[in-house]
Amino acid sequence: MDIKTFRLASAEELDIVKTFECGQCFRWNDDGSGAYSGCAYGRAATLRTVDGDVLITTDAGEELWRDYFDMDRDYAAISAGFNGGAYLDECIGYGMGIRILRQEPWEALCSFIISQCNNITRIKGIVETLCRTFGEEFEFNGAVYHRFPDAQRLAALEKEDLAVLRSGYRAPYIISAARAVAEGRLDLEALEKAPWREAKEKLIKLEGVGEKVANCAVLFGLHHMEAFPIDVWIRRALKEHFPPDFDPRTLGDYAGLAQQYIFFNARSNREFTAS
Repeated sequence: MDIKTFRLASAEELDIVKTFECGQCFRWNDDGSGAYSGCAYGRAATLRTVDGDVLITTDAGEELWRDYFDMDRDYAAISAGFNGGAYLDECIGYGMGIRILRQEPWEALCSFIISQCNNITRIKGIVETLCRTFGEEFEFNGAVYHRFPDAQRLAALEKEDLAVLRSGYRAPYIISAARAVAEGRLDLEALEKAPWREAKEKLIKLEGVGEKVANCAVLFGLHHMEAFPIDVWIRRALKEHFPPDFDPRTLGDYAGLAQQYIFFNARSNREFTAS
């Protein structure tokens, strides 16, 4: 296929560093020059910011990437509508340019099962080993990439087959979730259309999937922007900067975007230790 480069967005609309480094995805990597390369939906791309514009080099069409980066939603208007107090306003100002990626549902679910009780560097290493070991190989722009293995591929494995990942107690959870999807007991496409709380409750029934993992999969993989995952960073930010009775649901239909602003601010500025 032909490789082309085109303007995807302004740097104000899409900050690639913030978007790729805010903990929502694990397959995009900085090459050291500020450009990020990675995979989504079985296709590869490289993004860089040049003179205030985000340029993307890819062999896929513009429509795929506009959808993936949620470019048809007005994040500036949404962010202006939050009413969460001075601290949230600070987080929004610091994180503006983050976009919630519309990731492939199975990849997001599997990745966040791997993520539990893990740091981002280690999660990325496990996910990359998973793809390199079990994913289909392809070439893009002179480099070798691997597609994320589908649920059917992983469902055929036993937990011992995942020893190469060094994912520990998470291995049986990966296999269990893959089999639920492959056998049709978990219909991720249907959950994209279901109310977000219903989708979350369905995911929590999976072995090894708790509230936080389910909320991450609902937000980043099923594209329900109301979800508000709470991890150690968010829990401490809520404790330090919000009233004791604060309910994330008051942030409305885009609470998940507010969550990313808070997470990125707390983690980037090291407000708290992760222990």
